[in-house]
Amino acid sequence: MEILHVSAECYPVAKVGGLADVAGALPKYLNRAGAVARLIMPYYNNKFIKKHDWETVFEGNFPLGTLSYQYRILKEKNGTLGFDLFVTEIPGLLEEELPYGYSNDLERHIGFQIAVVDWLSHAEHQYDVIHCHDHHTGLIPFMMNYCYSYDMLSKIPTVFTIHNGQYQGYFLKEQQHLIPHYDNWKQGLLEWNNTINPMAAAIKCCWKFTTVSPNYLNELRNDAFTLESLIVSEKDKSTGILNGIDADIWNPETDSWIEKTYNSAGVTKGKTKNKKALLKEFHLQSGLKKPLVIFIGRLVAEKGGDVLAESIRQSVSELKGNISFLVLGSGVKQYETDLKVLRELLPENFNCYIGYNEKLAHLMYAGADFLLMPSRMEPCGLNQLYALHYGTVPIVRSTGGLIDTVLDLEEEGFGIRFTSTSFPDISLALKRAEALFINEDKIKKIKKQIMNIDHSWEQVTGEYMDLYSSLKKDV
Repeated sequence: MEILHVSAECYPVAKVGGLADVAGALPKYLNRAGAVARLIMPYYNNKFIKKHDWETVFEGNFPLGTLSYQYRILKEKNGTLGFDLFVTEIPGLLEEELPYGYSNDLERHIGFQIAVVDWLSHAEHQYDVIHCHDHHTGLIPFMMNYCYSYDMLSKIPTVFTIHNGQYQGYFLKEQQHLIPHYDNWKQGLLEWNNTINPMAAAIKCCWKFTTVSPNYLNELRNDAFTLESLIVSEKDKSTGILNGIDADIWNPETDSWIEKTYNSAGVTKGKTKNKKALLKEFHLQSGLKKPLVIFIGRLVAEKGGDVLAESIRQSVSELKGNISFLVLGSGVKQYETDLKVLRELLPENFNCYIGYNEKLAHLMYAGADFLLMPSRMEPCGLNQLYALHYGTVPIVRSTGGLIDTVLDLEEEGFGIRFTSTSFPDISLALKRAEALFINEDKIKKIKKQIMNIDHSWEQVTGEYMDLYSSLKKDV
């Protein structure tokens, strides 16, 4: 079975969020399960692209509104990621360093999708499944079925995964001329709330769609940013499949980016050495005997970034300084400023790194006692899975995939859950964390327990293989 994944991100080529981690791991583990999985993504003018060797496997051209673009499909020569990686080079359109954030993002995303479909339409050998990820690829199922130039692809099954339903890629109907000529009778498949909505179009036109956790699918049926009725009406072709983690990269026994490798048997000594190194790097040496809580992620309201600084300040005060915090992330400038101010106010208990540093993230998971995730929305969440694997106890809001993966201590589980992204709830959760930290025998037992929970992609790929196989039977 041959599967082509289509994504705007893929770790380590280009990463903004969890989409990249999934796209960089799922094809690799599908290959290990016996499939032939490949991935295509946009060309980005960044270090990874420049550092690796590429060969041209196809050249073509396509119209984008009144303009015409030449494009090349490049293949990475050495199979560095464990699967065949293709990038779509479109001079004059895909030339920037980052996936998003440019004034012509709409044209970039649509141009990428047209190039992918155009390439597929010229291929002598076709894939068994085209697997599209998030709204940046959401027009592909429609184009494969209803654009005149590409309808020969209509019998190829398509799967669409919603990684985050909040971002749907909608644009004005006046811009629909950017999409290749299609059957006007099918225009309703593109529309939602009087706009062109790629995510809605994908849900309508794909053969199956998935979410990145079972509970997130349930949540979308009630709150999908206006798509609730569509999610419900298409429920027969939906399924929630929990994300996994790439144990080749996230493994405390082999992680070259941490101070001391360790396994569950040596979790106490291993984490202590990493904690010492982490506290030294951030000038918090007095915190070794205190619970160390970390936050890693985007500083946005969706992740609880707006309440983070004040929650930390209140907790340090309420616990009389008997707790330490480290934050790694970037986002809304005001939230970044709040954290920088807090760093000056609480030099003995708090520090932060504004930006993202993959190596530092590994050390933080290895050295911390707790991970705080006050997310208002978390479709799956990977951070809590990384934390579990490194023996770091998750403190999470009850939402999305966090409900699927973190069972509260009071339910004979191993983590701490709270109800709302608010100061009182977060404060109470942190008090529970301090009480657990003081109980040395209990927290040691929990750290060993959570390190042995298997959230690797090996546990997940079978569900995708079953999904793909069911589609192949329908052809």
